[in-house]
Amino acid sequence: MLRIHFTDADLGRTRVAAAADPFWEIASSLHRFQTRRGRWAYAEWHRTARSRLREQGLETAVRTMLLPLFPRAAYFPDFLTPAAGGGGWDAGVDAILSTPAPQVLQEVGMLARVSGAPPWVPRLAEAEIRTELVRVLRAYYDAVVAPQADHVQATLEAERCLRTRALLTEGIDGLLRSLRPTMRWEPPILHVNALGGDRDLHLGGRGLLLVPSYFCWGSPVPIADPELPPVVVYSVLDGMPSCDRVPARAAMEALAGVVGRSRAVILHACATGATTGELARAVGISASAATQHTSALRDAGLINSRRSANRVLHTLTPLGAALIRADPLAPALTSDGPPGVPG
Repeated sequence: MLRIHFTDADLGRTRVAAAADPFWEIASSLHRFQTRRGRWAYAEWHRTARSRLREQGLETAVRTMLLPLFPRAAYFPDFLTPAAGGGGWDAGVDAILSTPAPQVLQEVGMLARVSGAPPWVPRLAEAEIRTELVRVLRAYYDAVVAPQADHVQATLEAERCLRTRALLTEGIDGLLRSLRPTMRWEPPILHVNALGGDRDLHLGGRGLLLVPSYFCWGSPVPIADPELPPVVVYSVLDGMPSCDRVPARAAMEALAGVVGRSRAVILHACATGATTGELARAVGISASAATQHTSALRDAGLINSRRSANRVLHTLTPLGAALIRADPLAPALTSDGPPGVPG
């Protein structure tokens, strides 16, 4: 258990990352190959990821280079998931390549002690070997992470909507309480169910960056070095199921049942996130009727639905966003849709 100690200043500097961090998604997706836990949540991705790696000749590099560096264990080197990665790929690569050699040696030495590491790993202190590592990381990302980008971003936007609502309605206490079940807020300490045994982290006014991750599953993952900017990566899927993206053809066929004023209004309301009750009030229908509409929209791949406590928050998928961009006047429709098509 990791205990993170907050001061008043830390509470004011706690935030949720705005987008997926490519380096944390690489690390977490590599962990998915090392366990069957949560396999069901990534079934579609798992079916295609291995074939893409094989087609692009990356299987050996992943097995001999990446998996040893990113074990699903209590520790892997912090320099591989730099804080700068939140600013995009290029910034993260620059941070990896500019990591001082002594720091690299210290971190890979820790990796060897905790999880074991192949003999070549200390050579990552050499610029040439690190450049090759970055090349493999990019090839891996392009092969198996980037194809999920739209789905990942839609899921993370739904997550941010959920946390923003908690913050707006209940303050920072509400935000931190909403992180259950893998984190427990008992002011002024956030208890994080992380690997690595009992330890304490005192933020000391630095604040905390919460990084939601699509590929993370199970225990949250904190930065190991207490001197680095404090980060906790946590799963947006584990314990809070969301609908997988349906195949494009199936979604298009399902669109026949997604027309009419009521569902158009619901789609537009979902653009900023809305609960079932809010949707019912927006359309002027009962909560049960709103649930029927959201079920149809979800089956068509147009919205995601996420449960938190006793509420369900609905947000758009990329397909749903594209639909309302193509039909900006949908909420102004005065009929329930074309003849013969239920609204």
